[in-house]
Amino acid sequence: MKVILKDNIEGLGKAGQIINVKDGYARNFLLPRGLALIADEKNMKLLEYQRKKIEEEAKKKLQDAQSIAERMSNITLTLKAKAGEDLKLFGSITPKDIAEALEKEGFNIDKKQINIAEPIKRIGEYEVEVKLASNVSAKVKLNVVSE
Repeated sequence: MKVILKDNIEGLGKAGQIINVKDGYARNFLLPRGLALIADEKNMKLLEYQRKKIEEEAKKKLQDAQSIAERMSNITLTLKAKAGEDLKLFGSITPKDIAEALEKEGFNIDKKQINIAEPIKRIGEYEVEVKLASNVSAKVKLNVVSE
């Protein structure tokens, strides 16, 4: 039986994919749980419509992410932290600190989107990567100074 997957199912396929499964598996598991639709003409047209809509939304999100990345790469963040005489910080600069600084600049970024190559434990200038979309990221200059 041919079905259209509504959700990603591990070992079977991704949402929107048309796959061939055994009749019993489709009738007793996939269809009652709302994980798939029978691949008939009506559902195929619905799938095409939804696929176009999803592609348009993805294209818009990608353009938004690229414009944010362009704006973000032009800024330099300055974070103040307590440091000892040898320029070592008491603690470290975390992605949460960077996310808060970006929020003050007008960017709504989650701390999980920030990639730090190595822990920031010294005063100086750093470059931090912020992942905005699956294939869009921005490099933000970070200047850590002593309080």
